[in-house]
Amino acid sequence: MKIDIKKLKEKKSAEELLEFGIINIDKPSGPTSFDISDYVRKKLGLRKTSHFGTLDPKVTGVLPIALNRACKLTGFFLGEDKEYVGVMRIHKDISLKEIEKAIKKEFIGEITQLPPVKSRVKRQERQREIKSFKILEKDGQNILFRVECEGGTYIRKLIHDLGNSLKVRAHMLELRRTRAGIFEEEESVNLYDFEKIMESYKNGDEAPLRKIIIPGEIISELYPVVQIKKEFADKILHGCPIYYEHLKNTKDKENEGKFCVFEGERFVGVYKVTAEGEIFARPEFVLQPLKK
Repeated sequence: MKIDIKKLKEKKSAEELLEFGIINIDKPSGPTSFDISDYVRKKLGLRKTSHFGTLDPKVTGVLPIALNRACKLTGFFLGEDKEYVGVMRIHKDISLKEIEKAIKKEFIGEITQLPPVKSRVKRQERQREIKSFKILEKDGQNILFRVECEGGTYIRKLIHDLGNSLKVRAHMLELRRTRAGIFEEEESVNLYDFEKIMESYKNGDEAPLRKIIIPGEIISELYPVVQIKKEFADKILHGCPIYYEHLKNTKDKENEGKFCVFEGERFVGVYKVTAEGEIFARPEFVLQPLKK
């Protein structure tokens, strides 16, 4: 069963969206991803915010910011595929054919990367998948490219390694993230427009703010949706694992791995199948009711 996110959003108040929502920010060059997240938190007067995947200060583009309780969803989004458009500069003018040949031979499919020296992760080799790596335009030694890759891929390192493979050296001049999982560039809001939206909100018009907030239930587009019986919802929302008898549809027993749990349009959480006797799944995240 697919959840109608648009319909669900229409039923929520601005306060409910701020409590469990996501804003897709178009990050400018300069500030860090943390700076943008903190800026959104302060502007909206929230308890906390977090971003879905770090962008280097000079890199622009899609940076989803989770609001309040949606911060708990961060780990579920981080591994999603990303898309980038950028400009690299090769240190010697070689043919487009040579570059494309090297890409096809060594930089499509699973590759091995050693994170850059300045990265925050441990410097050990790891595998990442490059889904697509296309040259869009060549102007002398400057080359416009597009990459679709597994989350956690270092594009700057990808360009550096391509240069080494070509024996001409190469570095990245510009980079923009155009997609982060299900979050697209076309749906992002820049900081200038965000400022104007906040002015309207402070003046009593919440419509522009409502428009840019994505309900946290969007997580249901990443994982299968499992419905539970209404009479068990409160029990499950307070930490009880999901038993087979709790399932509304018997076909949901066929699910494996992680899934989203709903009771009608009410989001319960993200669970993982454990299949322990009568227990079907245990919680990874539960959206417990707020204490009044």
